[in-house]
Amino acid sequence: MSRIASIPAGQGADVRNRILETASELFYKQGVRAVGVDLVVEKAGVAKTSLYRHFGTKDDLVAAFLEREDRDFWGQWDSVAAQHQDNARAELDAHLGWIGERVGRPHYRGCPQINVAAEFPETDHPARKIAEAHKREMRRRLKVIAERLDVAAPHELAGQLAVLINGAFVSSQIFESGEATPLLRRAAEALISAGEASRSGRRQ
Repeated sequence: MSRIASIPAGQGADVRNRILETASELFYKQGVRAVGVDLVVEKAGVAKTSLYRHFGTKDDLVAAFLEREDRDFWGQWDSVAAQHQDNARAELDAHLGWIGERVGRPHYRGCPQINVAAEFPETDHPARKIAEAHKREMRRRLKVIAERLDVAAPHELAGQLAVLINGAFVSSQIFESGEATPLLRRAAEALISAGEASRSGRRQ
């Protein structure tokens, strides 16, 4: 009987999860290019054959890392959005709250998607494609919120909010304690107010 066939039901998934958990932590802390599969299997306490059984290549492992980050991020987003279905302004304010809390954490090292995109300039690299899709999805979701607000140009506001949020992701080291959320909220409020004023001017 092969070693794979002898693994009890559920154990294979546990090994996969352990590899992915270990790789995710290493990739996030040290960078994808700096972490080799040898370090991943050493820290995970598994054989290299186990890693390649669950992830055919390192690129597949990186993709799984980003996909997991996607699920976590959008799961949080959806949970918050569900609480503010009738109030777009309150929804945006709530999103900026948890995003501000996230970037203000002591060991926050930036958005994984932005970090990975910076490491892989090749436009056809699978990791970069996932990272870019994440950013497109953020802008799409922000546009949905912007369209519910009474502003002149929802598409433009969505782009401005995306720049604001992504800027916060890469600026975490310059924030003072507790500063990120109020800064994000005040900046967003200024953008919304400008959009409202522009719409009002067009109506006159």
